[in-house]
Amino acid sequence: MRTLTIRRPDDWHLHLRDGAMLDGVIGDTSRHFARAIIMPNLVPPVVTTADARAYRERIMAALPTGDRFEPLMTLYLTEDTNPDDVEEGRKSGLITAVKLYPAGATTNSHGGVRNFENAMPVLERMAKIGLPLCVHGEVTTPEVDIFDREKAFIDTVLDPLRRRLPELKVTMEHVTTSDGVDYIRSSDRNIAGSITTHHLIINRNAILVGGIKPHYYCLPVAKRESHRLALRAAATSGDARFFLGTDSAPHVDPLKECACGCAGIYTSINTMSCLAHVFEQENALDRLEAFASLNGPAWYGLAPNDETITLERGDEPVEFPAKIETGAGPVTVFDPMFPLFWQVR
Repeated sequence: MRTLTIRRPDDWHLHLRDGAMLDGVIGDTSRHFARAIIMPNLVPPVVTTADARAYRERIMAALPTGDRFEPLMTLYLTEDTNPDDVEEGRKSGLITAVKLYPAGATTNSHGGVRNFENAMPVLERMAKIGLPLCVHGEVTTPEVDIFDREKAFIDTVLDPLRRRLPELKVTMEHVTTSDGVDYIRSSDRNIAGSITTHHLIINRNAILVGGIKPHYYCLPVAKRESHRLALRAAATSGDARFFLGTDSAPHVDPLKECACGCAGIYTSINTMSCLAHVFEQENALDRLEAFASLNGPAWYGLAPNDETITLERGDEPVEFPAKIETGAGPVTVFDPMFPLFWQVR
């Protein structure tokens, strides 16, 4: 196969940041993706419908001229989130989901939830009105090994929450383990999972072998090879409960290449090329459209995009920049460590 035409894809987990960084990175998404779930962990975070409306306006103002792109806004769940405000945002069509960050789990998550009992009123309202909860599925208790955080979250937080509120629709974002894949597959309703580009490609060796490589450091951290293979099997299976959420997360290089580097990998610019490579390796190019363009909209109750994109396989590797320059500083682009021959035509 040399060409593949699919519905225009969406990104169901994206960090655009704000200010000069937003201006510098948004074009890499809007060039290929029609919609994206926008993460709310700014400083300060997007906690109210008014915050989300103002952030959406900044995103739209930063769009390159002529690009058609719809940001799907989320709210950052806190223990003080107002259920009435959340419902108002849902009814207005502005708010697509609410994001749960356990406090301290990742970048700018210090204001997240510590006591889940305090967040129950808004979670109960969300279950009632059908508003999805997107979860960063990791516990942050220090006694739990960082490679075991996802499984511990499923056992101690996610499963009890879903038993208590079975009508709550939950997206387990950036699944990184076979445990996460198995949990989603074992559930008959109201749960799905997004999978990132980079977790389909790297395991923890990429971060640690031959020296510490900060540009492969992300949260949730990449796991063992057996987990990566489980993710690839899920993504390429055609199972409608799994879809693309890149978790593309730009940081300027000085904040990555330091004694305490930030977590995040920037993949927006080359995700479609990487995905075509992965699906070709798995003899599943016929299922790429489902993963990137169909399953996500179905889960969030939206129609798939009418527009299409065409991927083309060339004889020579595609050249992507090693870095992009933004007004905030240089951002290193994800290097999959193999040549890419597919590109969006």
